[in-house]
Amino acid sequence: QVQLVESGGGLVQPGGTLRLSCAASGSIFSINDMGWFRQAPGKEREVVAAISRNDYVTKYADPVKGRSTISRDNAKKTVYLRMNSLKPEDTAVYYCAVGRSVVPGTEVGMYAYWGQGTQVTVSS
Repeated sequence: QVQLVESGGGLVQPGGTLRLSCAASGSIFSINDMGWFRQAPGKEREVVAAISRNDYVTKYADPVKGRSTISRDNAKKTVYLRMNSLKPEDTAVYYCAVGRSVVPGTEVGMYAYWGQGTQVTVSS
């Protein structure tokens, strides 16, 4: 079992920067790939970014590519997300997740554990 807790959400102005963190805890076998997803009201959960266990392979969704950075600290079992140039369309509940392999998964079904989510609202 793995418990994930996101932090860093809140109100961010357009053009601003978002910084999220997610710490894993509990009885676990190992921490594999980790990812960030988001879900806006009435929409399906979608990937934002994912990172492999070794921190060297990352994947980003097209809407955030070039303005986002995902990183992780395996010793702390923590994954981070930085997103620049925020837009109102970035407003969503952001979730972190632990996957099932050492490669960065990009789909919801590829992840085994999920955090409770943190609300991010981009508005003036």
